[in-house]
Amino acid sequence: MSSGLQETSFSPESLEARALARLSLALPGDAAARGDHDLVPDLAPAPGTVHRPAAVLIPVVARPEAATVLLTRRAAHLRDHSGQVAFPGGKIDAADASPLQAALREAEEEIGLDRGFVRPLGYLDHYVTTSGFRIVPVLSVVDPRYAVTINPMEVDAAFEVPLSFLMTPGNHERHAREWKGQLRHYYAMPFGEHYIWGVTAGILRGMYERLYGE
Repeated sequence: MSSGLQETSFSPESLEARALARLSLALPGDAAARGDHDLVPDLAPAPGTVHRPAAVLIPVVARPEAATVLLTRRAAHLRDHSGQVAFPGGKIDAADASPLQAALREAEEEIGLDRGFVRPLGYLDHYVTTSGFRIVPVLSVVDPRYAVTINPMEVDAAFEVPLSFLMTPGNHERHAREWKGQLRHYYAMPFGEHYIWGVTAGILRGMYERLYGE
C-alpha cells in the first residue's frame, strides 16, 4: 500500500492496540480541535466562538476476516445534511453523562445498536464544523454479532466499509465546491455507491493521522 502499512495493520486487534496506546476516554482539550478549517484555514472559528456540543460513534466492527466501519446514510427527508453519509450520533443532551453516553444513546436511537455490543476505546480530537457544532468522536469496537434496526425518521440505511479502505491515505481525495461564495476544499472517500465526504471524511482523516500516521 502507498502508506507502507500492511493489511494486518487493519485487523481489529491491531486497531485496538493502536487506540489503547494513543487514545483515552479523557476528553481532549480544545487546542486539539480539528475541523472543516483543516483544508481551508479561513474557515477557522474566531477565538471565543461558542459551538453546540455533539458526539458521534465510530463503530469499528471486529470482523475476523477484516475490520469494517459501520456508517449510516441520513434520511432523505431531513432538513439538514439529508442523504449524506454519517456516523451514528447527534447533539449532546443535558441528561447525557458524557459524550460517550450521548454517542451510545444516539446509536441506539438511529440504528438500534445495542450498547452491550459496543466497547469504547477512546476519544479522537474534537471536530469543529462550519455549521456550529463541536463534535466529539468516540472510537469503539463493535461485536460482529450486532443487529441493526433502522429508525426511518433519522436514517435510510446502515452499511459497512472496510477499515483498510478508509485508513489508506491514497483514498483520501481532496474535492472542492463553492460554498457561500467561497471555494471550499474538503476530504472525500468515494466507495462504490457511497460518497463519504465533509465532516465524516474529515473525522476519518483525523483518525488516520492519530492512529496510523507516522
